[in-house]
Amino acid sequence: MEVAGTMSTIIDVENFGKRYRRLDVISNVSVTVQRGEIHGLIGPDGSGKSSLLKAIAGVLDFEHGIIRVFGQRVNSEEEAERIKGRIGFMPQGLGQNLYAELSVEENIDFFARLRMVAPADLEPRKTRLLEMTHLERFRERPMKHLSGGMKQKLGLVCSLIHQPELIILDEPTTGVDPVSRRDFWVILSQLLEEYGTTAIVSTAYMDEASRFHRVSLMYKGEMLAQGKPEEIRALVSGTVVVVKASSQIEAFAILKSQYPQVQPIGHHLRVFVGKQNSEQAESAVKDSLSHLEIAECYSMRPELEDVLVTMLIDRNEHKNVGSGPVFKTMGRKNGKRNGPAIVARDLVQNFGAFRAVDHLSFEVSQGEIFGLLGANGAGKTTAIKMLTGILPSSSGNGQVAGVDMQKAAQTIKSRVGYMSQAFSLYEDLSAHENLKLYGGIYGLSGTGLKERIRQTLALTGLQGYESEMTQGLPMGVRQRLALSCALLHRPSILFLDEPTSGVDPLGRRRFWEILFQLSREEGVTILVTTHYMNEAEHCDHLVLMYAGRSVADETPAGMKLALRKEAGELLELTVDRPVRVLEVLEENGLSDAAIFGNCIHLLTKNIGDTVLKIRFLLESNNLSLHKVDEIPISMEDVFVHRVMALEKHASQRQQA
Repeated sequence: MEVAGTMSTIIDVENFGKRYRRLDVISNVSVTVQRGEIHGLIGPDGSGKSSLLKAIAGVLDFEHGIIRVFGQRVNSEEEAERIKGRIGFMPQGLGQNLYAELSVEENIDFFARLRMVAPADLEPRKTRLLEMTHLERFRERPMKHLSGGMKQKLGLVCSLIHQPELIILDEPTTGVDPVSRRDFWVILSQLLEEYGTTAIVSTAYMDEASRFHRVSLMYKGEMLAQGKPEEIRALVSGTVVVVKASSQIEAFAILKSQYPQVQPIGHHLRVFVGKQNSEQAESAVKDSLSHLEIAECYSMRPELEDVLVTMLIDRNEHKNVGSGPVFKTMGRKNGKRNGPAIVARDLVQNFGAFRAVDHLSFEVSQGEIFGLLGANGAGKTTAIKMLTGILPSSSGNGQVAGVDMQKAAQTIKSRVGYMSQAFSLYEDLSAHENLKLYGGIYGLSGTGLKERIRQTLALTGLQGYESEMTQGLPMGVRQRLALSCALLHRPSILFLDEPTSGVDPLGRRRFWEILFQLSREEGVTILVTTHYMNEAEHCDHLVLMYAGRSVADETPAGMKLALRKEAGELLELTVDRPVRVLEVLEENGLSDAAIFGNCIHLLTKNIGDTVLKIRFLLESNNLSLHKVDEIPISMEDVFVHRVMALEKHASQRQQA
């Protein structure tokens, strides 16, 4: 992402403060955004990102501080009106600024009239933006029938149709699959290149920080840190050690007692060792596990999420999730069963002429953490609803917890716990009242229910929250409460549909620590869907879905290995003008490339020849290449490569 034009301050926020009723939600926040940059506001729900962006856009009043946009104060509605024509604002939520009954083109035309775009300017702008967002062939489709990623791209087009100098985007990629997220960032980069647009973007995804020129980390209404991504990463010293020991449960308990950041990642453990280099950190971890057999041990540099979590720990925001008493599962109660916990065989689900699930087959072993991955609309949620007996299948069969899903739906419901994608708690009830309500639904009462609630609260680390109203709980705590409700009847299988969407990194780590305990210590089988590709690493096994079908069925390590064999190693190119560099690479046959901030990621089977070719191409086009690094392949790389290849194949078949 190159910064176009002369640098000057577009947004200047001084000592901003916002109060809701008597509660100060933001205090003394200051931030500047320079012309032509993409500035990131990163933080969990409740950190104040949306309030700050609304105030900058002139749609929210505030109590303290000064906000200047284009040098103009926007401390009143009258002042804000003077600069609104130069701003594009996209609020939080999929398609929140769109009209469901209007088509793609009708939405664009409506916003163009609203912004008084001249008819002569509208058509070329609309054609260019539809081309950039790959929405050209969906002009006539109603907005309500678009996928989540397509809604966000249409929302962006409508916010840009009047060619604003500043665009304000509030969590534009939340709930959007990795392919659509990557498309979104390419579009922003192109806008910066072509029009010199300035953008301020909020996100809860820490892995998106590398895509910004500068970043502001927010938490609970305060600014934790600001600067370039590499500057923020340098604020905390230390090393990440990844280790695989003979007893994962024992190794986890030992390391957790010594280090505040320990994550189970599949059959490995990921440990952040502060203030030590790689050699010292690896040695320290091995010494701690000296009585166990070490199968693997290697180190890597910390990620920005490690930095944020370390800052929160230093602020005493970190509380370990209590292990609680032994939690007897339904499976233990009935004795250990032979065979898989979940079996899906040729599952099909038709909604009229649309096939949402297309002959889907897979198996989930007892006590396994199993992940269903796929883009928006791939059929993941529909598959879960069929397996849990909520939705009858059009054809196919399966078994869940030892019973036929077609013939014993009620039995299945008594043996599984289900957290739906739509939030399932009653916000006007307290945490304890929600638990009592769900206990009654599961047929629990009296002292038995009280004991189950006590055990579940201990397991999920929610002691002390019992009397608090659900609507006032942080997102991560609410998700643990929803999990507690799903666990009350001691299920042997858990179905979790996007359980950590919108939850901050610390909350997600706590949540996955509970899932690890349930799987490894209690033998609960867990099937989970997620859009966080780093969470896919937590799973023992994965199925990647595309258009309702299974297109990959492997462990995370197996999927990475398969991609490496097929497409080669992953290179990171540090450049000055990534948009132009990407164009040059694609024009010369290097199409498997993507923009990451000021870098380009590229898969290649022949590193030496590819680097020589890239250097020649960039020198021929007067472009700079500062550095080339070989970096590990991530699950996001696997996901994007697979889905993009399938989309390309589907497009070629349609054109044939």
